[in-house]
Amino acid sequence: MDFLSFTDLTLFLLLFALFVYVFASVTITILHKVYLTFHFCMMFWPICQFAIKAVDTPQVQLFYLKLSFIDMCLIAVGWLLFTIFLTGHARFLRKKMSVFLFVPAILVAICVIVNPNGKFVLPLQGNYIHRTYGPLFWVLITVLIGYMIVSLYLMSRALISDKSLRIKTQVKQVFKGITVMTVFICLDIFLNVVLHLPLPAIPGLTSLGILLSAIFFVIAIHRDKAFDIVKIAHQDIIDTIDHGILVLNDNEVVVEINRTLLPHISFRIGSRFDMANLLSKGQSKSNIHLFLQTYQMHPLKRTQIEIQFPNERYVNIQTAPIRVDSEMVGRVITFQDVSEFYRLIHETNSQNEILHERNQSLIIKQDELSLTNRKLEKMAITDGLTGIYNRRYLTQKLEYEVMNNIKHQIPFSVILLDIDYFKLINDSYGHLVGDQMILSTVAAIRQTLRQTDLLARYGGEEFMIYLPRTSQLQANFLAERVKSTVESNKMIVKDIPHSLSITISIGLLTINNFTMESLKSPHSYLNELLESVDKALYKAKEEGRNRIVSVVR
Repeated sequence: MDFLSFTDLTLFLLLFALFVYVFASVTITILHKVYLTFHFCMMFWPICQFAIKAVDTPQVQLFYLKLSFIDMCLIAVGWLLFTIFLTGHARFLRKKMSVFLFVPAILVAICVIVNPNGKFVLPLQGNYIHRTYGPLFWVLITVLIGYMIVSLYLMSRALISDKSLRIKTQVKQVFKGITVMTVFICLDIFLNVVLHLPLPAIPGLTSLGILLSAIFFVIAIHRDKAFDIVKIAHQDIIDTIDHGILVLNDNEVVVEINRTLLPHISFRIGSRFDMANLLSKGQSKSNIHLFLQTYQMHPLKRTQIEIQFPNERYVNIQTAPIRVDSEMVGRVITFQDVSEFYRLIHETNSQNEILHERNQSLIIKQDELSLTNRKLEKMAITDGLTGIYNRRYLTQKLEYEVMNNIKHQIPFSVILLDIDYFKLINDSYGHLVGDQMILSTVAAIRQTLRQTDLLARYGGEEFMIYLPRTSQLQANFLAERVKSTVESNKMIVKDIPHSLSITISIGLLTINNFTMESLKSPHSYLNELLESVDKALYKAKEEGRNRIVSVVR
């Protein structure tokens, strides 16, 4: 073996040294373990290339050759997976997409292992140190280059996207690493396979590319803290917070935007933030001028404001300074969407207004119902024609009053009166005139009564008057006044040339003596009283009408 044969071994040792350095210098996390596994795969290529030259048996040489190309498939898939995670495209790793990512590498690896009819590689000069590649080799190279191109594409998209500056720095390092490795692999293929010059092959080009890419990756780990678990956790926390977060430097330049805020704001990392311009797009119930004055003139003070934007979203904006040794080096601005809170307030107010309207409507309906009930109640106890109490109400009232008078030994009187010859009026002038006569008579009687007296229509043309706390003498006086008032009452009727007047017959009952026995059956006792006054009225009619017959009990 010549000196050049040890190139791959040397590169392997350097890769192994990097492996040991990473293992010894960083706190091992799951991410570091993944990377170390990947780094270990990268070490296989140079050691396998060295082993091919170190052994003389063609079968063993072929084994190491196949192992090195299978390892290259693992490296290509590993780079792509790492790129997917680093650039935030983990959604591509769903079940169906995962199969699509791994199947090409698995198929070409199987072709490498089987090497059907030497379609992948054939020995020259009886060994595999010198070899020629078949069509399956170019299929493998195409697949590997495809993996690299996809990785480079994802990273280039990440570099021009709105991702944070920290992630962009890491992506930039990895992008350099994959680019360098791809260039060296292509250079190795071009010089040692495509050209196939008569000069000795240039060893270690692919191994050197792998080493350089590993160096870029180690730089990302140490300098850019690609696997710094604290920074990753901080970024994850910021990205999962419901509030939008905007971080500015001391020149009001955007240096960080979390994922929650990105879809709702036009600012990008590196652009200058203009708070006044942002607030001019909305309207606020508080003083925007005072908020801006505090924001611009007193940057070390915390301040907040609520803005309603044209899209009907309410946002609470809070600003806080970032200090290092009492010196302001930037700001953190948080955006909290409080639209749901205001929606609930508006909905509650709307419901309250609806409820108030319903209450007002209910009050109106209750008033109407109360009025209707009063009307119904009045209809139930009053006479439809005259408006005075009816017989049903009178008897209920008398039953209570009579029992109360008996208990307290209070005298009272009852007048039962009847219009004389009322049938003759109906027959001569008609029922309408008869009704007018009844109304005129009731009006005349009311003029003579006291406030405590109770007038009711007892029958067709019969009326009863209850006189509480009234002796026989007082009752006779009131009865005479009622009788004379009615007799002197003149009623003018249309189409009748002369006025009409009537007389009444009165039965008067006065109760002065009380027995407690009456309380045992108040209803029967009241019937006896009504029967007595009715007899007195009947007697007044027999004696010629237009008179008063008085009874005392």
